[in-house]
Amino acid sequence: MKTFLMCLFMALSFSIARADISTDSAAYQKQRARINGLLTQRAQKFNQYSTSLNTKTGIFGWQTKKDIKRSGEILMDIAHTDETIFKEIKVLLDFKTYQTTQVTAKLEQSKDSEDRNFNYMKTINKLRNQNDQLRLDMAQQNNEYHQKQTVHIIIILLLIATLIFLFTRRRLSNTAN
Repeated sequence: MKTFLMCLFMALSFSIARADISTDSAAYQKQRARINGLLTQRAQKFNQYSTSLNTKTGIFGWQTKKDIKRSGEILMDIAHTDETIFKEIKVLLDFKTYQTTQVTAKLEQSKDSEDRNFNYMKTINKLRNQNDQLRLDMAQQNNEYHQKQTVHIIIILLLIATLIFLFTRRRLSNTAN
């Protein structure tokens, strides 16, 4: 019964830890999807930048200031997107570190609980063994007591029988005299 309860406790603690991990994994996956979306936007903007570099609307097929300015704006937009991506990656890494820390803490807590339960079981078994030993000692003492009591009763009966025998012999001797 104790083993069943211990197994049930362990299963519940692992399922609770597993539920926390799956909830955290959903948030982690959402953050990854956000970063992947930003990377897709960056790739599109980089394609726009490549296209704008090849765009030459000036006389004799040269780039105008407007073309260069537009390319510069797209490049600045790419830089801002890169900064956003770095921030989101930092959030993702912090989240992953937090998640790892949480899992480690849960595992340590589970191990502590398991150790504590094992120690409780060890103490209970030790106390049971002591209780069994005390019961054996008590049974042995009771047995010895009963043996001594039996010996005392036999001695008392022998004394009574001896006294009766002596009194009856004395009476017979007194009546014979």
